[in-house]
Amino acid sequence: MRRWSPLNDRQRELLRRLDAGVELGLASAERLSAYALRDRGLLTIGRRSGAVRAKVTEAGEFYLEHGHHPEDPRYAGAPQSGAKRRPVPYSERAVAARARRAKAAELIERLVAERRVVIPEPDEATEAEYLRAVDYAKRHDLTPPGKRIERLRLWNRDLQISLEDGPHHNAKSQRPESVPPISVPAQLRSLHPVVGALKEDQCRLAVSAPLRSRALRLFQGLCAEAVKRGYAVREHPMDENYRSRAYGYDGAHIPSRPSRREGELDLVVGDFTYTVTIKQEFPLSEDPERAQSLMVELPYSRSGRRGKWADRKRWRLEDVLGAVLREVEVRSREDAQRRIDEKQAEEDRQIRWQAAMDSARKQAIQAQLATVLREQAQDWHRARKLSQYCDALEDRLAVSDESADPEFVSTQQWLEWARAYVGSLDPLRELPGMPAPRDPEAEEMKPYLRGWSPRGSEEQDRSWGR
Repeated sequence: MRRWSPLNDRQRELLRRLDAGVELGLASAERLSAYALRDRGLLTIGRRSGAVRAKVTEAGEFYLEHGHHPEDPRYAGAPQSGAKRRPVPYSERAVAARARRAKAAELIERLVAERRVVIPEPDEATEAEYLRAVDYAKRHDLTPPGKRIERLRLWNRDLQISLEDGPHHNAKSQRPESVPPISVPAQLRSLHPVVGALKEDQCRLAVSAPLRSRALRLFQGLCAEAVKRGYAVREHPMDENYRSRAYGYDGAHIPSRPSRREGELDLVVGDFTYTVTIKQEFPLSEDPERAQSLMVELPYSRSGRRGKWADRKRWRLEDVLGAVLREVEVRSREDAQRRIDEKQAEEDRQIRWQAAMDSARKQAIQAQLATVLREQAQDWHRARKLSQYCDALEDRLAVSDESADPEFVSTQQWLEWARAYVGSLDPLRELPGMPAPRDPEAEEMKPYLRGWSPRGSEEQDRSWGR
């Protein structure tokens, strides 16, 4: 399928709805169509705060307007008379190409110097710009020899782009058949203690006898090679329900355990433990050939590395067992580096949080002082207005006759009290000193933290009002 191949009706309708501003739905078929449009350059898809957002690109708008992809070679010729001239796609514009290459070269230069670049909480536009630079660097071989670019989400907030050693796990040199094989014994003799315990446990690897024997021999070959390379092999811990289940029969309490089609053991490489599982790939298949297929499985990898190998026409598991052990070794190196990166990122995040807290504390204290200043100004204005009233009242008394007005004495008393009260209100009756601010509370600092939480760097303020 080429980038300019015509879209089907479902893809065309989805592109039209997204261009109209409709959000991408949750249906799996719609998501698959969206990713197909992204692979053709008609959409950009990003993830923000757990939500998947799709945006129609310039090429997508061109497709909706003209009915074909801007890269379609059938429309690459000169336009006919009276026909609308086809605009040059964005990726082919000279200025845009130079700008993108400069951005990619700048990113590679930073990666070579720093090995990793962390973009704190990028918005959609910033993230898309960095991902375009990464894509350009990969497509135009700007990556240094023997290196590869990896991107990773830290705490589902920060974007990390790093320069790693070795080729990508999907490269031809990393295919299973390219790895030196591991010797698998023909018979079950001199078993590793972990494999021996698995052999004695008839409730695990509950498959046909030939398949079970083959799976145990694969485990034995893997364990022998792992021990030879200095790694530890341990029995995989089982759930307590598996070990302690029981049933009753005629009043008797008889322990029982459910059967499991798979068998597991743990390989310890450095500070990390990886569970290797061997199981029947198609346990419910009625096809005799498919029913004899075994699969080796590793736990899910955050970096999207391969985690499953099975019998195929090009190889058997005995031929690619070395690829499984190599994958475990590569994961241990990557996990060790990831632990260092995450610790460094956590320290950087703590520094940014502390800087945000210091800035918020200063702004909160400034807000306290501003509140005091406003209150003093309000008291001063109120005192001036009341003082003006007192002056007017005193002028009124000056033109009154004390003997003729029975309220004269009472008004004098009221004026004296009013003068005293106005004097108590006036903040300038004495020189006002610098107020002593108190340490702001968490709620006072929230408006100035810009999304950070006052409770710590690992929490995030998700309130509507921030």
